[in-house]
Amino acid sequence: MQTRDCDFSPMKETVKKELGDIHEKIDRVIETLDDEEHCLLKDFMQIRKAITHVSSLAASFYLQCYLSPFTDMIPELSIAVQRMSRRKHGALIAICRKESLDPWIQRGTPIGAAMTHSLIESIFYPGSPLHDGAVILKGNQIISAANILPLTQQTTTYTNLGTRHRAAIGLSEKTDALVIVVSEETGQTSFALGGRLYPVQLG
Repeated sequence: MQTRDCDFSPMKETVKKELGDIHEKIDRVIETLDDEEHCLLKDFMQIRKAITHVSSLAASFYLQCYLSPFTDMIPELSIAVQRMSRRKHGALIAICRKESLDPWIQRGTPIGAAMTHSLIESIFYPGSPLHDGAVILKGNQIISAANILPLTQQTTTYTNLGTRHRAAIGLSEKTDALVIVVSEETGQTSFALGGRLYPVQLG
């Protein structure tokens, strides 16, 4: 995982502050443990939400670090993903890094065009002929669309995942590709790398 060119300082400062706030929340919960009239469930929910938030912030930073050596079009990709997330347009985007994806995918429709946010959004627009399957990106190019990716066989770590998420994890298990997935049910954006799925917060 290439992160050597990234400046970790801003991310670390943000994470330190967020973790400090979480620490204070936990301290307050501990102080109320002897109060039998105080319901802890709401406190636990807030702590869980705060931990998820700081985790997403860190994952978003690492996402850019993992991609920056392989494409100059991160802003275009980010705009596309943010807009699809807001609209709950499901998407599956595999970014080639060092390894070839050819042995592991069923090729779809060749595109061979420069990556732009509008082209990515149009591919995944509901009802588009190409919206099913994955887009393959390499460098600054959209190589193809409607590609079929291998599905993960993990049944214990990730449960109740849809086909897009299982495909994202599956390809990341077989190759060093980074795979971005947008849920059409929730709009949540995640990326898969090395067989793991990480929620991210873009924008």
